Amino acid sequence: MSKESLINYWQKYKVITDKKVIAAFKKIPRENFLPEELQKQAYDDFPLPIGHNQTVSQPTTIMIMLQALELKKTDKVLEVGTGSGYNAALISNILKQGKLYTTEIIPELAESSRLNLEKIKIKNIEVIKTDGSKGHKEKSPYDKIIVTAACPKIPNILIKQLKINGILVAPVGPLYNQQMLKIIKRQNKLEIKNLGSFIFVPLQGEHGF
Repeated sequence: MSKESLINYWQKYKVITDKKVIAAFKKIPRENFLPEELQKQAYDDFPLPIGHNQTVSQPTTIMIMLQALELKKTDKVLEVGTGSGYNAALISNILKQGKLYTTEIIPELAESSRLNLEKIKIKNIEVIKTDGSKGHKEKSPYDKIIVTAACPKIPNILIKQLKINGILVAPVGPLYNQQMLKIIKRQNKLEIKNLGSFIFVPLQGEHGF
């Protein structure tokens, strides 16, 4: 599948309507974040392995999550699970003057994602090698938080690091069957919207599986 055919599909069926998200997808080369032998499959709409039992999610899944975040160009964002750095690159492109802090628990992926991001000259991202299941309290609170691995339950430690009226998007549920939740933190409650069923690799760390 090509980049253009994916975009045409999203627009035809109104899967992705956020113009900022589509513009980022057009600009960021997904193939640069994949092992060389998989680069020809960069725009096939399924997950691809990146080593260490991790994957980069399929393009449609990533776009659904980014659209749900309602990113603004000045947002401060926390990403839990850098992986290859592709998702981070997309967020960075949308943020413009904002800042992304992205955490990765696997040292080799933290380093390779840094290199991937440096190659396309992205500046407004800090890659942090840490247990992202605990968030990154030093830079909190965040306007938006995105978790790119399956959480066993709504991650309350991350909710605490979110601003009032901030948005958290994460796949939540048991292994092999999660619900993608968009959570808006109000003053005295959480507003939760279910975006559908997905399957992600499990979140590692203290608050993961």
